[in-house]
Amino acid sequence: MLIEKNAAVRRFDLDWLRIIAILAVFIFHCTRFFDLYGWHVKNPTTYQGVQLWTMFQSNWGMPLIFVISGASVYFSVTHISKYIKNKVLRLLVPLAVGVFTHVSIAVYLERVTNHQFDGSFFEFYPSYFHGFYGDGGNFAWMGLHLWYLLVLFVFSIIFLPLFYLLEGPWKNALAWLGDIIAKPGLFYLLALPIMFLAINVSPDSPFGGRNWGGWSLLCYIPFFLYGFLLISHAGLQTAVKNWRWVSFGSAIICTISLIYFYTQSGSGYFGSRQYDIINGLFGFNAWLWVVTIMGFGMKYLNFPTKFLFYANEAVLPFYILHQTVILIVGYYVTRWEIPDLAKFVFILVGSFTIVMSLYEFFIRRSNILRVLFGMKPMGKKQLFISNAPNAVGIEPS
Repeated sequence: MLIEKNAAVRRFDLDWLRIIAILAVFIFHCTRFFDLYGWHVKNPTTYQGVQLWTMFQSNWGMPLIFVISGASVYFSVTHISKYIKNKVLRLLVPLAVGVFTHVSIAVYLERVTNHQFDGSFFEFYPSYFHGFYGDGGNFAWMGLHLWYLLVLFVFSIIFLPLFYLLEGPWKNALAWLGDIIAKPGLFYLLALPIMFLAINVSPDSPFGGRNWGGWSLLCYIPFFLYGFLLISHAGLQTAVKNWRWVSFGSAIICTISLIYFYTQSGSGYFGSRQYDIINGLFGFNAWLWVVTIMGFGMKYLNFPTKFLFYANEAVLPFYILHQTVILIVGYYVTRWEIPDLAKFVFILVGSFTIVMSLYEFFIRRSNILRVLFGMKPMGKKQLFISNAPNAVGIEPS
């Protein structure tokens, strides 16, 4: 049975999960200084254990965000012109602002760290526009971590005709599909397309590189579409909620298996048996964790609080700023002569404090900055009201 939109005033569980997912991404980026893979700035000492942790977080972090994004589309696709305008203002505007402002700082820190530039940021900025980042140049056209905004915008526009058909002429087909997948345990089969893409999309293909949050861009398409399907069907949501403990137990077992195979012989090369096993498990495990988190969220998180209204509005500016601030703080902290665990705590607490201070005292209180960071402008009186529910744009993003 499809959910009637006029009966779904607000899905607070999606808001909570969006906040949790972005905080998980924040923690993930704070740990990137200490894992084995390359990043913009690295700590002098790196750790295999941290590498396993960042792999675990990358396994479900961005997939969960794309599922939530797809679910949010279900509530906003009715009015096409408003939908497109919303995506431009919420996604493209803050992306452009980031690309031409603070993202350049992240590129500068990377170049200085790798001894590719010697000088101040203001001396570097003109050269920021020389060539494209990732192709030997500096200009980060995708916004580094802001690539999600660009990809979400592309997905939202490309799949708009499909969503529109599923809302209208194909509505019965959507209900029929949901009825089938809602049967006991069948929603786990949705992992098959994810596994297929994870195994068969070459890392050397144009969209197959794994630098997009640990996945190829094509792998995010099923997650995005599944979010729309999941939130549209009451029976499917009931199944995910009722099977949450089964999903959780299966995710634990699959995670242990994934770690075992990876630590035994690595990830292998594309086309090898080891590669197929690792990436197949990676895809299946991601879906298990997504339905686990969604199931527990539906069961326990569908309630409002004043904090939720405040945090849900802060999510997008927080995401836009967080990596640049983390890199600035980490650039200095990783050079301190203190234990690495203390470095991590300083980076985590210091970056969070700075980002939230920038949001609370500048972005939130200025309509110009609100628009530039993808938020709705507020009236003059609302700008000075703290934590007021009516001062927060709470439509699904």
